[in-house]
Amino acid sequence: MTPAIRLLESRGVAHQVTSYELASDADTAAQGAYGLNAARALSLPPASVFKTLLAQLDDDRLVVALVPVDATLDLKALAKAAGVRKARMADVPVAERATGYLVGGISPLGQKKRLPTFLDESALKLETLHVSGGRRGLELSLARHDLIALTAARTADLARRG
Repeated sequence: MTPAIRLLESRGVAHQVTSYELASDADTAAQGAYGLNAARALSLPPASVFKTLLAQLDDDRLVVALVPVDATLDLKALAKAAGVRKARMADVPVAERATGYLVGGISPLGQKKRLPTFLDESALKLETLHVSGGRRGLELSLARHDLIALTAARTADLARRG
């Protein structure tokens, strides 16, 4: 049981845990395609599966950004939402140390350190969101409003497609 699942259970939040086979494609890690693989493996619309990304702001704070797996994070939009001028992706060791999870399995829930969280506004059109359960090959489904409440997420237009 991961910290994310323990958090949901301790708060009595309705959720579903689904595990799936990891793609054997060696390029998955290099491409950062864990989320797309999850969507495919679970036959979920990619727009409903959100990847958890860590960014470092120009004031050195770390923040969490959640965007659909079929989109990329707009770092300028994230910086604006966070009230700073610039943001960059956090280095892998920094992200893993701050969250307690391995890249490809970082959950927005149950992180070692509670970080400010920003959720792409496309989530507001969905009732149920799918996020990492805290381990590669483990996905959580929960109500949008529960994810927002548990992470104190602020919504912003963060996703870019194409």
